[in-house]
Amino acid sequence: MLDWFRRMIPQSGDFFTLFERHSAACVAAATALAKLTKGEGDTEQLCAEIQDREHDADNIIRHVLSEVRKTFLTPFDRGAIIALIGAMDDTIDEIHACASAISLYDFSDFEPEMKEMAERVLVAVRMIDQGLPLLRDVTRNGDELHELTSQVVRIEGEVDVIHDRGLKSNYARAKASGDTLRFMVGREIYKHLERISDEFEDVANQIDGIVVDHA
Repeated sequence: MLDWFRRMIPQSGDFFTLFERHSAACVAAATALAKLTKGEGDTEQLCAEIQDREHDADNIIRHVLSEVRKTFLTPFDRGAIIALIGAMDDTIDEIHACASAISLYDFSDFEPEMKEMAERVLVAVRMIDQGLPLLRDVTRNGDELHELTSQVVRIEGEVDVIHDRGLKSNYARAKASGDTLRFMVGREIYKHLERISDEFEDVANQIDGIVVDHA
């Protein structure tokens, strides 16, 4: 009954469009990060692209929070809206943090596991981007959304495995070469890549929570 009532009452905040715009910024940032780890393109330009998309995302989340305060009846619980956009913003923030570390340390010696993690991040954020429009009719699309979020969570588990393998490789390489600084910087990059996966898993969990409440 409540979902029917929500659809009947005019709503001033177009949260779905804002979610999708934010997600597009995240996909663009993740695409640039994947290119960065593969050495495809100019490092400075790719880092600048990620920073610009993170700024776009910041503007969008401020808009969402403003609309939450002003909108009489939201499509979902206000807490769910804030939690979802917050998790999405944490994801792009961590992508930006990873790119900032790469730029700060002038890092270019990316290990295969780093490239693989960045590629898995891109796959996950693209899946989220594909799923967000389904929230416009969560009742009808609940099963599809649940399957999509399950796949995203599985990718997070895959990233964890790659992360552990990469750390071991990084350590072995540093031990053989005696390059402690290279090990410390590599560990920092791995940390950020793994944190991105934690954040996109949270996005998937927030979407799944909306599905449970409304589908």
